[in-house]
Amino acid sequence: MDDTEKDGAAVRVPPPLVFLGLLVAGVLLHRYVAPAPMALSQGIRIAAAAVAAVAGLILMGGAIGLFRRTGQDPKPWASTPEIISTGVYRITRNPMYVGMALVQTAIGVGLGNLWIVILVPVSVTIVYATAVRHEEAYLERKFGEPYTRYKAAVRRWV
Repeated sequence: MDDTEKDGAAVRVPPPLVFLGLLVAGVLLHRYVAPAPMALSQGIRIAAAAVAAVAGLILMGGAIGLFRRTGQDPKPWASTPEIISTGVYRITRNPMYVGMALVQTAIGVGLGNLWIVILVPVSVTIVYATAVRHEEAYLERKFGEPYTRYKAAVRRWV
């Protein structure tokens, strides 16, 4: 392994798998353990789900677009050549993860499955423990003061 392969955050679990795994867990809990329907009309659920899904997709799409424009790899364990602090990164330091949380929420609300929605904070907590804290430590080591200033100016989530 050369130096560029070692240059990256110590993320071992791909965050999309965390969100997907807990979404599946919510479906299974709802179906086989204890159904947890939402007491909202279908119209309200669909409208709320659409809003959450669009917001999540905008955040994720904006982040992916910035990665492409700057020639960076969106994988959290890949080397980061520069701090991106424009676009959706002015709103949150983690637009991909916030977007994934919003999409998980949208799916739960759209399906009327409260378990999926209840598991969103669990997803975010696991992603924080397995990815975000490692990414932040890596970026602080690599970029120092510029990253510290960015952290002070932009919230981790929203």
